[in-house]
Amino acid sequence: MQQYRFYILLISFLVGVAVATVFGTSLPVIAWICLIALGLMVVSARRSEASSSASVATLSLAILFCSIGLLRFEVASWQFGHSPLQENIGKTISFEGLVTKEPDKRETSTRLYVEVQEELLLVTTDKNSQVKYGDRVTVTGELKKPEAFTTELGRTFDYPTYLLVRGVEYQVERALVVVESSGHGLLLLETLFTVKQMLMRLIETAIAEPYAGLGEGLLLGVKQAIGDDLESAFRTSGIIHIVVLSGYNVMLVVTFILFVLSFFFKKRTRILCGLVAIVLFALLVGLSATVVRASIMACLLLWADYLGRTYDLKRALLFAACVMVFLNPYLLMYDIGFQLSFMATLGLILVAPVFESFITDGFSKLKLKDFFISTLATQIAVLPLLIYHIGEVSLVAVVVNVLVLPVVPLAMLLTFAAGVVGFVSTQLSLGIGFLAYLTLRYIIEVAVFFSQVPLASIIVPVVPAWSVFVLYGAIGWGVYFFSRSSLSKDPLAGWVVEEETEKAAGVRGTPAASSELPIFFR
Repeated sequence: MQQYRFYILLISFLVGVAVATVFGTSLPVIAWICLIALGLMVVSARRSEASSSASVATLSLAILFCSIGLLRFEVASWQFGHSPLQENIGKTISFEGLVTKEPDKRETSTRLYVEVQEELLLVTTDKNSQVKYGDRVTVTGELKKPEAFTTELGRTFDYPTYLLVRGVEYQVERALVVVESSGHGLLLLETLFTVKQMLMRLIETAIAEPYAGLGEGLLLGVKQAIGDDLESAFRTSGIIHIVVLSGYNVMLVVTFILFVLSFFFKKRTRILCGLVAIVLFALLVGLSATVVRASIMACLLLWADYLGRTYDLKRALLFAACVMVFLNPYLLMYDIGFQLSFMATLGLILVAPVFESFITDGFSKLKLKDFFISTLATQIAVLPLLIYHIGEVSLVAVVVNVLVLPVVPLAMLLTFAAGVVGFVSTQLSLGIGFLAYLTLRYIIEVAVFFSQVPLASIIVPVVPAWSVFVLYGAIGWGVYFFSRSSLSKDPLAGWVVEEETEKAAGVRGTPAASSELPIFFR
């Protein structure tokens, strides 16, 4: 029981947040649950010599952590539902506010997050708007309450809760935005965003569209990067995750940063610089759920290395999830990106090892084994969520990922180099940009070709929420069954993997975890 206490307590916290999100709660109920937990603690303390004492103590702590989850969501909900703006819904209003996030430029509009009197509003304005982070603006437009809508695939997209995750309760569409003054944001963020915009302009000078847009998507996660048509092709072929800056992209950036730092600093200094670089990169590209999760796990890995401690993938993933949910309880049930990122990483940790013994030597010789296993594992792990939330499942995703992922690091490196060299020499930047163009065009051609294959993706009928739990139960049973079968064939297999892992990398866990760095971050 002691060895599982860490997992039990943190999962109990997540359960508390989930229960409060779905069913609601109140402070008196939370107080009663805490009293029950305290009562069980007293019982376990008095029966300290009994064999059941440890179990009772763990149960009491689990209930306490569950109540903390309930309380955290209850406190988070206090910021919504009592705004004075409620009286102005449907009316044209004018107000002055501060742009608190980097503008989100889309193909047809620009989205601004404007803070006014401690209220955060989503403002949609012209796509050519030159508003920047830190600008104080005057906004004129119709105030609306966001509404859920039905997607093309028949799913109901809960837009209000999507915005609640981002701290937004009201929106202003087709607004007229006038900049009153600039420079009111944090100097660090203003500097990072300025450098980002300069880098994007240089990339667009060196590389033609839509290839420059793809490069910016790979490197910086820019949402408007590739346009609707290419985005649809990437989604159908199952590689949209590389454009929205998945954990894989973050891993590549972190690995590159550490590689460069290795030429200038000793190990401990390099690790500390790496931690700072990870935080700066996360701020630069936007704190999406995937980026934050990957960054936390990367920081934990570097910190464990700095302290000379063992790094456990499962613990790191669960800890990262709990930190994120504690900071923003709405993530757990309302943010699809958080759910997909968490389950994809869990798939790499738990599902990927199951396939290790089934992969042929041909894949190993072609250096495609890791890409095949990781793609297959993540596709299985996120399948129930894709069926429930999206309704479209790519049947060519495994093949396309195996063909594309090996090229992504080179495409990102060349895109970055084309932009950075552009600060010094335009001609040299164009030469590097041409090489980047070749890799980016390859990715696009593969995505477009496979998206046009008959039955490249299938549309799944709408399914009830409980089916997600049934599917994950089936996947969990399958992983357990095949894992037990593998161990029965080689009783020492699990011991050997952990032993080799701890010696080689200081990482305790699964066979896939010991293979190479990418598994840590996806």
